[in-house]
Order: sequence, then C-alpha cells, then structure tokens
Amino acid sequence: MDPVRAATRRGQDGEGDIARHYWIIAAAIVIVAAGILYVMGRNPICECGEIKLWVGTVHGPDNSQHLADWYTPSHIIHGFLFCGLGWLLLRSRPVGLWFCLAVAIEAAWEILENSPIIINRYREATAAFGYSGDAIINSVADIGWMGLGFLIARRIGLWPTVIVGLAFELFTLWTIRDNLTLNVLMLVWPVDAIREWQGGL
Repeated sequence: MDPVRAATRRGQDGEGDIARHYWIIAAAIVIVAAGILYVMGRNPICECGEIKLWVGTVHGPDNSQHLADWYTPSHIIHGFLFCGLGWLLLRSRPVGLWFCLAVAIEAAWEILENSPIIINRYREATAAFGYSGDAIINSVADIGWMGLGFLIARRIGLWPTVIVGLAFELFTLWTIRDNLTLNVLMLVWPVDAIREWQGGL
C-alpha cells in the first residue's frame, strides 16, 4: 500500500478516520477566522450582492469574491502539501490532528493574505494589479478547498496526488499564466520578466 495512504489510515487507536471532535475543532477554526476577517473590515460577500459558484475572469472585480475561481486549484494543492507534511512529521498522531493543523494554517494565511501588507505586496510585485483582498465567503471557501485537497490526498496516495498537483499547476499556467508556484515566487522574489508576461494575458 502507498505509504501516505497507509499512514493516514492509522491514528493512535489504529483508525484513520477523522473523529467527530476534530471536525468540530476545524469548523470552530473556520468560524473564528471568518470573525477575524469581519472585524478586519472584509465584506461578507461580493459588493455586487451575488454569490457565484464560479468566476472565470482573472483580473475582474469578481475574482476572489465568490466560491471558486482560477486560484481554487492552488488551495486544493495546499491540502495536498499539508497532508504530505502530516505524513512526514506527524505520522504517529491521529489524522484528525493533521487536518485541524492544516485548517489552522490555511485560516491563518487567509487572515494574513487580507492584511494591508500582503494586499499591497500583491499589487506591487505580482500581476494582481487591482487586488483588494477577498470576500469572507471566498476565504471560507478557500479553506474548504484546501480541506478537500487534504482528503483527496489521503484517499488516493502519494503518486496520484503528485500527478494531479502537477496537472493543476500546468493547466492554470497555460490558462491564466499563473499558478501556486509562480504566485509564491512573485510574492517572495518578484521577477519583472514574469510579471510582464503575466500582464500580457
């Protein structure tokens, strides 16, 4: 059996299912994160007053305001990565603990991502020229997509997860000239040539 699948099927008591109390903890983390984003002044939903399942315009005002967009695959990959880290660092601990930590990290990122310092960094260093932060519903959905990625990874194992992750990265690179890899690179170490290429879409 794939080592990741084998490890995620085990907990301290030999069970790999995520126990109910871990789901409750994860839900509480999401609720707290949503509350913090609200106090920070983020809009609960898009200013347009609608809730859309999918937004396909990368640089439009609806991006990062609804349930899913072209950056959703990046959040699913976050889940892949967190599941892998759980296997590497916490394989003797319950999978539910891995999951709660993953939700907490993703929630913390959503809060940081919507802080002025990161919003301004996106505007200055990446192709997200008009980025003004996420609606709360988008942030909550992003955490949910990460959770889905985590659950997929623990179900299908290491190599299928790697293949799916690479497919997501290549597809979004081809479609919108951006992906998780470029997003991180441009946030940490901007490259003018990449920014110009992305802006030419």
